[in-house]
Amino acid sequence: MKEIGEQHISEPGLVVLDITAADEDTLGPVVAQLEERWATSGQALVRRVPGRAGVTSRVYADIRRTAARPG
Repeated sequence: MKEIGEQHISEPGLVVLDITAADEDTLGPVVAQLEERWATSGQALVRRVPGRAGVTSRVYADIRRTAARPG
């Protein structure tokens, strides 16, 4: 994964989440729940690290902004 740059966490309320789950079927709903709550980048590329259990994805979120709700 790319390094977390200063721009990703330059202000209070900006977060970078590296989420690890058993498989993609578990990871997807977790990211979807985050998207329902906050403004996020959505699920990024899913990665598997040889010798390490599970899959990982990075999500950038702004917890100051709630997700846009269809209206």
